[in-house]
Amino acid sequence: MNEDNKLIIYQVFTRLFGNNHTHLVHNGSLAENGCGKMADFTGKALEEIKRLGATHIWYTGVIEHATQTDYRRYNIRPDHPAVVKGKAGSPYAIKDYYDVDPDLAKDVPGRMKEFENLVQRTHRAGLKVILDFVPNHVARQYHSDVQPDGSIGLGVNDDPKQAFSPYNNFYYIPDTPLQCQFDMKGNADDPYQEFPAKATGNNRFDAYPNITDWYETIKLNYGVDYLNGGTCHFEPVPDTWHKMLDILLFWAGKDIDGFRCDMAEMVPVEFWEWVIPQVKAVHPNLIFIAEVYNPSEYHNYLYRGKFDYLYDKVGLYDTLRAILSGNESATAITRCWQSLGGIEKRMLNFLENHDEQRIASDFFTGSPHKAIPALIVSACMNTNPMMIYFGQEFGEMGMDSEGFSGRDGRTTIFDYWTVDTIRRWRNGGKFDGKLLTEHEKRLYAIYQRILTLCREEKAIAQGEFFDLMYANLGGWRFNEHRQYTFMRKYENELLLVVVNFDNMPVHVDINIPLHAFEYLHLPHITHAHATDLLSGKAENICLIPDKAAEVSVEGYSGKILKISWEKNSCKQHTRSTI
Repeated sequence: MNEDNKLIIYQVFTRLFGNNHTHLVHNGSLAENGCGKMADFTGKALEEIKRLGATHIWYTGVIEHATQTDYRRYNIRPDHPAVVKGKAGSPYAIKDYYDVDPDLAKDVPGRMKEFENLVQRTHRAGLKVILDFVPNHVARQYHSDVQPDGSIGLGVNDDPKQAFSPYNNFYYIPDTPLQCQFDMKGNADDPYQEFPAKATGNNRFDAYPNITDWYETIKLNYGVDYLNGGTCHFEPVPDTWHKMLDILLFWAGKDIDGFRCDMAEMVPVEFWEWVIPQVKAVHPNLIFIAEVYNPSEYHNYLYRGKFDYLYDKVGLYDTLRAILSGNESATAITRCWQSLGGIEKRMLNFLENHDEQRIASDFFTGSPHKAIPALIVSACMNTNPMMIYFGQEFGEMGMDSEGFSGRDGRTTIFDYWTVDTIRRWRNGGKFDGKLLTEHEKRLYAIYQRILTLCREEKAIAQGEFFDLMYANLGGWRFNEHRQYTFMRKYENELLLVVVNFDNMPVHVDINIPLHAFEYLHLPHITHAHATDLLSGKAENICLIPDKAAEVSVEGYSGKILKISWEKNSCKQHTRSTI
């Protein structure tokens, strides 16, 4: 990890980005609705993504997954529609760990070369590439058509008569056919058959998954006997571990820069402890990001599992969502970072991703501007990475009813579709803004400014953090339930940040305690010159411990006030801890 650079990750659902179709059919096929391609990420497109403030781009859904589209003419085995979610299929039902999804290629036989070219274009644009690694489960009909010579495919040597064996890649329900609790035919002539049944990806160890299960996937066996108390069989190293190491090294060899590891906590931490150092021994600059939702496992997956960063979903995301929804106090932000016990810099912050509902959807705030204070907090309160989901910067609503994915406030990952704001932003590859509304342009400008500050302001990218909330509880002119304030400091540059989650403008008095002056080595300045980095406007701030700083903030907004001084004017104090 390079601690000098703050990561700004732009997550993009690859198949949707470049799709220009406007006349879309509910649950439409590839022929009806079209599909974006890797080639749509032109040099210009990547330049624009970088201009937003991104340092990394996470291409979601690149590795080949199960689909209802027939690619037999390219020697790709078809999938039974009953065990594929949506016409396009889920990108987390991996069908071939060694291949690129054919939907994404202009020339299907040359799809791997197109991916390699995409990586090169991305690097030329000054961006780094993150790819999904899906370790916990695969598509029910997993089969590699391009398995490397001399290697053995998953499940090929399994003994399906054993429910569990450390030598098996899958878990089985011996002598029992799969009997899903829904239509097993789909739109096929014959029902899907699986004998013996394999355990389903969400740890369902019986033959009867239902429509709410991850029924399109089967669970991989990492040597844990779940049916007998979770007994671990890690000596000798399970066969699945070796196969997954080979897969990680295969993709790392494509010159990518990192992996986002899907549902990493459903795979034993011992595997990560074993595999990540081996991959980094060959590719030392790779980063590994884990999707982990259990806070009690955070330290385990960071320090034993060797991950670089973890999702901060159940912490900061859930907290900010509750504040934006009026169900929580802004004081919860302080409790949130304090509960992490010192690992705040290792958490990946976000307000949207492919799993979560769009901010502007009817299921969240209904207006993207309401989340600006949450964006400032997520992006600016520490040196850790920030992630944006494509379209978030324009207020994409995610309120389409695409097909398998209903009208749920999320952008579909299962269907052939287009993302309206992204399609209009692209405008056929011109990126000239002509099809965007003034409202969308203003929102984009705010996102671009905040994300750019994250990279350019050393106080945000590298500086120290000081939470001011404890000194402002019950303040006469500060509502701790609707405002939040903190400081960032690097050398002789100070940022005073205050956000307002309320819809009305506020005039607040911010108490800066003596401890902040001692901890951050701040001078006492009665009339400090400050510039709001968001608006460019100048104002004076009182920077002394016995008088409050007066700040005005618009509704659903915030200020990032930059205060500078000459180094020799800074009083030196004994350093203490927060």
